[in-house]
Amino acid sequence: MTPKLTFHYVKPAFEPVFSILIPSWNNLPYLKCCVESIRKHSTYKHEIVVHVNEGRDGTLEWVREQGISHTHSDGNAGVCYGFNGPASLATAQHIVLSDDDYYYAPGWDEPLLRDVHSQKDIYFCITGTMIEHSPSQYDSIIANRNYGKTVEEFDEKKFLAEFNIIPFHDWNGGNWYPMVLHKHIWDLIGGLSIEYTPGMASDPDMMMKLWHCGVRYYKGVSSSRVYHFGSRSTARVKKNDGNKQFLHKWGLSKSTFFEYYLRLGKDFMGMTPEPVLNEFRSKLRRDKIKRIFKI
Repeated sequence: MTPKLTFHYVKPAFEPVFSILIPSWNNLPYLKCCVESIRKHSTYKHEIVVHVNEGRDGTLEWVREQGISHTHSDGNAGVCYGFNGPASLATAQHIVLSDDDYYYAPGWDEPLLRDVHSQKDIYFCITGTMIEHSPSQYDSIIANRNYGKTVEEFDEKKFLAEFNIIPFHDWNGGNWYPMVLHKHIWDLIGGLSIEYTPGMASDPDMMMKLWHCGVRYYKGVSSSRVYHFGSRSTARVKKNDGNKQFLHKWGLSKSTFFEYYLRLGKDFMGMTPEPVLNEFRSKLRRDKIKRIFKI
């Protein structure tokens, strides 16, 4: 049974540009680093809303001392509730989904907001670009740039000197955080699907829900950068079989969706075109067989 959430709203003293939602599970050194980097390096003023899973390490006391709106659960409620709960307290028109093990680079928010303002409607999914210390299978991540694998090892001075000179490109596909969505779109798709609790594959499921509600603008913005320490909480959790759940729910695999629908990691192409089924019928047949055997 998922632990019950309690809700603790603190009215911001300003009108926030973004409401930044951050679930955190006994990860106080990383949460502090994340929040402090947002406060130090943002161009605009933003509201921060945290979900405190357990908080036995002093997280609950710290967010209260900081005057941060938050939700709280006595046990680990997972990331689905961990985002949905704080979203209900958000007061800005646009929300940003964030992990707690990010360090936000200077000016991260300005190019995201500029892209938001360039849109003709609210059907978009705009994300920043992660820099990670280790190699990655995804072309949408600036990988193998080691500025420290932990907060304690983090070479902040070197990162600040180099983060904006690493060559990269705007990319297609969304799926990663920090992710900007209009609050109406978040509400329209119902946030993250709680059947994926504690949260494996809840992100691609959300992307599929965005696709079904009409979103076709999926942009990863190269000039908006965060350093990602990497899976500080997911390494501790008992995982759900998210890949299997996604396959059963949507009738195709995550990899098929990423490659032929989102075109994840490809150079940004503007509005994402509809998939051409003839290009991947064999993969759909493979996914269908896989789904039958998994049943």
